[in-house]
Amino acid sequence: MGDASTTHVEDDMARDLFAGIPVTDYAAALPWYERLFGGPPAFLPNDVEAVWELAANRYVYIVQDPARAGNALVMSFVDDLDQRVAEIARRGIEPAGRETYDGGVTKVTYRDAEGNEISFGGGL
Repeated sequence: MGDASTTHVEDDMARDLFAGIPVTDYAAALPWYERLFGGPPAFLPNDVEAVWELAANRYVYIVQDPARAGNALVMSFVDDLDQRVAEIARRGIEPAGRETYDGGVTKVTYRDAEGNEISFGGGL
């Protein structure tokens, strides 16, 4: 990739990642996200925020923020894409879209009631 003098952002950063999804009504959004992610949040920092740990030190959270709601784009690559999509379907949520790109990478997109897009990809 780069020469030896190239510094990667990750070389100087903490290893935790938080991806935020703003929603208008936290209480209304929470049950949908619990079904999408397969369970309750890992922790609740306050009355209008819920956090799920998708992988070690990799978090997705919803937060009540009406001014920003509906504009999130979050994607996570997984090893078990088809199994994950089937499990989410058993919990009553169907994908809004599925795309397969050159090289075999597949992206499955879900949209919450406000239009936030949460996608899972796999098949490298």
